[in-house]
Amino acid sequence: MAKIKIEDLKKIKEKVQAETSLREGHRRVKVTVHMGTCGIASGAREVLDALMKEIEETGATDVAVTTSGCMGLCSREPLVTVEILDQEPIKYQYMNPNKMRQVFRRHILQGEIQTPFVLAKGSETVK
Repeated sequence: MAKIKIEDLKKIKEKVQAETSLREGHRRVKVTVHMGTCGIASGAREVLDALMKEIEETGATDVAVTTSGCMGLCSREPLVTVEILDQEPIKYQYMNPNKMRQVFRRHILQGEIQTPFVLAKGSETVK
């Protein structure tokens, strides 16, 4: 078994810090991929992978990525919520990797909501 060098450890540390920085801190955009059992069965993991790849390829540093459990809308999975600073959240339904790439490029980067995929706009409120 090969020995790990200091340089290898530094590379691992940088990679982990880059990945976790997307989940922490104050960012312009927060994207939540709903990863309940129903979401995962419907392809949420592939949607998350596509999102992470887009972030890496574009070098976006102002996007926080989180996951959550089921929203209770299993028939609409995979679901993704996009929250842009000072705008109402948008919930996208029936997502797949191609749709996620389109939402990332057009909504997150350019501000153009992808209406054909939208389930809801705004936050839930309790009265």
